[in-house]
Amino acid sequence: MTSGLYLLLAVALMPLPLQAAGSQSQTDTQNKRATTRRNKENKDAQLFRIFNPDTIAKPTGYSHVAEVSGGKIVYIAGQVALDRAGNLVGKDDFRAQVEQVFENLKAAVEAAGGDFKSVVKLNYYCAETVDPSQVAVVREIRDKYVNTGNPPASTFVVVKRLVHPEWLIEVEAVAVVKK
Repeated sequence: MTSGLYLLLAVALMPLPLQAAGSQSQTDTQNKRATTRRNKENKDAQLFRIFNPDTIAKPTGYSHVAEVSGGKIVYIAGQVALDRAGNLVGKDDFRAQVEQVFENLKAAVEAAGGDFKSVVKLNYYCAETVDPSQVAVVREIRDKYVNTGNPPASTFVVVKRLVHPEWLIEVEAVAVVKK
């Protein structure tokens, strides 16, 4: 045990190699960039906190609570599978409709000054005509957009139908962006 302590001290006291003068400047620049990036990430993270209380069963694929502590709240109306020109994308194709819906949500949150990491809540409304096995498609596509390690709070509701019978899914979002 004592020899391990001596080895640890020997390693700790070893002199560090000297850097060339030019590489010191490069290292300083890299450190400043990393610090700036961390500060930005911390500032974004301080706008809200997404978590699961220990007093509730841990969910799979979503979080129970999104707590806003700063920034501005952005409410995004339910998005359906209409392209920019107002044409339906994916008639009778659930996957195509879900992909268009998430592209519309992405465009909306970006227009408000955020990105998909800013989304704290998603509400899904799915027509009952969609086969229940297709619900996995929603998560597969959603996971390309959200932080899967700490996903937004969400609710998934099956409804008789949406306003237009050819619409298979509608998703609304709440985001928190910098003021």
